[in-house]
Amino acid sequence: MKIPIIMTPGPTLVRENVRLARAEETTNPDLDLNFYEFYKETCDKIARFLKTNNEVRILSGEGILGLESACASLTEKGDRVLIIENGVFGEDFGNFVKTYGGEPVYFRGDRIKKIDIEELKSFLEKDRNFKYATVVHCDTPSGILNEIDKICPLLKEYGIVTVVDSVAAMGGEELQVDDWGIDIVIGGSQKCLSAPPGLTLISISKDAFYLMENRKTPIASFYCNLLIWKNYYVDKWFPYTPPASDIIGIARAVDNILEEKNIIQRHNKIAMATRNAITGGGLRLHTMDGYSNTVTVFDVPYGIDDEKVRRYMLDNFNVLIAGSFDYLAGKVIRIGHMGENARVENIVYTLCALQKALEYFGFKCSSDLSKAFFQEIQQ
Repeated sequence: MKIPIIMTPGPTLVRENVRLARAEETTNPDLDLNFYEFYKETCDKIARFLKTNNEVRILSGEGILGLESACASLTEKGDRVLIIENGVFGEDFGNFVKTYGGEPVYFRGDRIKKIDIEELKSFLEKDRNFKYATVVHCDTPSGILNEIDKICPLLKEYGIVTVVDSVAAMGGEELQVDDWGIDIVIGGSQKCLSAPPGLTLISISKDAFYLMENRKTPIASFYCNLLIWKNYYVDKWFPYTPPASDIIGIARAVDNILEEKNIIQRHNKIAMATRNAITGGGLRLHTMDGYSNTVTVFDVPYGIDDEKVRRYMLDNFNVLIAGSFDYLAGKVIRIGHMGENARVENIVYTLCALQKALEYFGFKCSSDLSKAFFQEIQQ
């Protein structure tokens, strides 16, 4: 099997030291007390880069598990939950809420702009009776980055517990969980952390645990029940057997992040140079503001088939980028520059392949994309 260079917005490229860590010999994680220490130490490392004193857990399942677990653990029948959405994943939170008997109430933003804080303030002045609220940090299908540093403190002013999907941002965007009043934040191993898919990273505040512990009805799930994880370390009991190799790998990936002092700056510089190269070449970014440091999304030029462009890049250059889905299917192309993808050599090669593909199908770029990127990144 030929492995492509995966420049998608997750999964991402995985550094060799993470791959090697996952190949280490493992123990029985349920019975070996040393593994409980290792698991806790890894959770504490994650808390450090999240800038939080909250409890952190590593769940055995892709990031969607974290999103559903938050809703399953907090939601009871009839609970009003505020769904702040300006994209596919933001709206999808409402489906989880309905699954567990809650009543989603939507604050809908413009889907090519970040959430308007003043409009959200006006909304909350009229309606604030919500058990918790959900918001997406980076909505990957469109590339919009929302200002959770403003949204979450605003929600906390009204006593609303905050749930943030930071799966596509955690590790590539600034994230200050405690200072920003984030009660639950969810990340995924396969995005900016650059580990293989399969793990959820989640931090849980005392306020969130309080809601879980003071429910009138039991949590309607076992696997998605965050409360059963609360005392795992004291009790030396995991709810289910942890995937030891995956956790050893994510521990190494977290070390990589902590060892790189300027990781946010690297992502920011790469993202700005990518966007400027794209627009300088005559392509149009999909959103008007709220640009993410982890993914660049641009509109497919008129008359161009995005699937053919991406297939040409894969067949001729062995580089894999992404289209999108839902209402954006066939309309945009996405380049992931998160984690190990966000390296100069990777973006230069990807932009070169993209330009060759676009020109093959009839779109002539107005400048050399890879050259423009490289020149800007050198400044």
